Amino acid sequence: MEMFFKKLQGNNQHMSSNFPKKIMVYNFLNELTNFLFPVCKDVGLSNEKIKIEWDHLNLLLKELLIPVKEYIKQDSEEVSRRYFDQIPSIFDQLLKDAKVINDFDPAAFSKEEVVIAYPGFQAILTYRLAHPLYVLGVPVLPRLMSEYTHSKTGIDIHPGAKIGKSFFIDHGTGIVIGETTEIGNNVKIYQGVTLGALNVKKEEAKIKRHPTIEDNVIIYSGTTVLGGKTIIGHDSIVGGNVWITKSIEPYSVVHNLSEIKVRNGNERFKEPINFII
Repeated sequence: MEMFFKKLQGNNQHMSSNFPKKIMVYNFLNELTNFLFPVCKDVGLSNEKIKIEWDHLNLLLKELLIPVKEYIKQDSEEVSRRYFDQIPSIFDQLLKDAKVINDFDPAAFSKEEVVIAYPGFQAILTYRLAHPLYVLGVPVLPRLMSEYTHSKTGIDIHPGAKIGKSFFIDHGTGIVIGETTEIGNNVKIYQGVTLGALNVKKEEAKIKRHPTIEDNVIIYSGTTVLGGKTIIGHDSIVGGNVWITKSIEPYSVVHNLSEIKVRNGNERFKEPINFII
């Protein structure tokens, strides 16, 4: 047991010194969310309070970068500056995301309701806040952000994906969007959609493994689109429960032809029906 304790101690020391603490990452994500959308939490609206909160968030990020600094090409000051320089444009993107959800979902009461109550928007928000850190070469941290929201919403968006403007996730549970996925503008995706890879091989980690979804595409629930060479052409509609591994031309309508038969329950069946559960 003594050898096990030493091994455990060494492992604990390595993990505690080389990885940011989960709770600190979650707190940073929540505080940044509340800063951008104070409908979630009153952080005040005065310029002075906004500036104080802004500086506080900068310090939080720099602290999170300390354990992974040896893996980052720039110093933490530069990473933090470049990250927060993008926050204004990210905020504008999120407003467009909230607007498109509110405009197209008849159940939505207001943009504020979308912000505080819609899991699809929460997943998009986290993705947009995590993606710049991924692009800046920060390891672990953006993935912890996305996995935190994944655990809350059931929506798994890898921070490495590239997603355009006015993205609409409806319902959302069970959605998977892989690391090298590319999604254009004005795309709508429903629950249970997978944008995944055809092969899961470690040696293919650096190549494009996931599909490209062009502008103005709608993908309905339960559909699976696989492969780095698979392109769903712009302005296409993909119906529910479709399996796609080859590219689709623009303006296509894709659907699964399934046959459902209904007959009178009083009629005797010609063949017995066996139910296996």
